[in-house]
Amino acid sequence: MTQVAQILVFGNSITYGAWDKEGGWVQRLRKFLDKKTLAESETYSLVYNLGVAGGPTKYLLKRFEFETRQRFREDKETIIIFAIGVNDSLFIHSQNSLQTPPERFRENIQELANLAQKFAQKIIFIGLTPVDESKTTPLPRNIDKSYKNENIQNYNEIIKLFCRENSLLFIEIFEHWIKMDYKNLLED
Repeated sequence: MTQVAQILVFGNSITYGAWDKEGGWVQRLRKFLDKKTLAESETYSLVYNLGVAGGPTKYLLKRFEFETRQRFREDKETIIIFAIGVNDSLFIHSQNSLQTPPERFRENIQELANLAQKFAQKIIFIGLTPVDESKTTPLPRNIDKSYKNENIQNYNEIIKLFCRENSLLFIEIFEHWIKMDYKNLLED
């Protein structure tokens, strides 16, 4: 069998698959590709889940290049997927501010995209997911912090606009989920 691509997925606890008995969406992607490979193909792709719980983009910037270099092979196609932003949109009541100001968030995703272009032929941004505000406003484990859909939607729009301006693939989640009974889809 010949490896054709390596897929590196960077993100937060949603990417990691926290509290999801199936391992999260990245594990499901890997299972889907593995099943397809075993059934019908002489080629395969490796999927790396590089999600870390609780991390805003500033933390991802610190580890991105090191993590990517450890897996990078020049002879293979590299696809980098970013599923980031929800933690950046966290509202901290005592500071009356968001964890990452919107302008800084856009700068961070620009820097991540620039770094990713050193390694990847394809860069994809996954849109953000809404939250069940009855469970996140405030957070039960820290009442000084809240996740609100209004803030998440604003950060989702920053990513979407950035992708449009830079001809990068953006996969919309927020708009689709908000129109349906999305609370049943949430594990994290």
